[in-house]
Amino acid sequence: MNVRRVSVGPLEVNCWLVDDGEGGPVVVIDPGDEADRVLGALEGGTVAAIVLTHAHFDHVGAAGAVKDATGAPLMVHEADADRITHDAAHGTGGALFGFSVVVAPPADVLLRDADVIEAGCLRFDVLHTPGHTQGGISLYVRDPNGGTGHLFSGDTVFAGSVGRTDFPGGDGRTLAESIARQLAPLPPETLVHPGHGPDTTIGREARINPFWPRA
Repeated sequence: MNVRRVSVGPLEVNCWLVDDGEGGPVVVIDPGDEADRVLGALEGGTVAAIVLTHAHFDHVGAAGAVKDATGAPLMVHEADADRITHDAAHGTGGALFGFSVVVAPPADVLLRDADVIEAGCLRFDVLHTPGHTQGGISLYVRDPNGGTGHLFSGDTVFAGSVGRTDFPGGDGRTLAESIARQLAPLPPETLVHPGHGPDTTIGREARINPFWPRA
């Protein structure tokens, strides 16, 4: 299994390129900006899907260009689907921060909790983790060879922190419930690849993250 990070845009969003390491197609997660760099990192490989973990401008900005170049379907949770196509506060939100209009084309696939995205030998389990936005998701992938699982958490959880909940559509209690229900039960060795910042593990967050649920 190959996991590659391309840090893009002024907010240094982690765009993740994931494939099975056996020649299978790539899943592109959160192409937020700098489409040329994302496409260059793909090195002409086939793309199975472009997945947005949520609708914020810094995660969706290059989705249209990557979709046009690869022909891959664009996927987002149904609760954020309307937001990705407009730039208002309840849309991608770019205008709140003084950015020029940043939107994505309409999604081809609307995701729901417990959906599965397949790419070669990999299966990405869709975990609905609202709180940062209403349609926020995380993606959990088991290593097909029995190794450590991987969680792509978007802005639900970071190393030592969580995503902000003071933007339109955010809610702190909902985010805490999402983490307790969907993420805390994962194996402690699970590698967490967040939307910003360094990687971590579920076990580390359970020990040090002040926002993690406690018994």
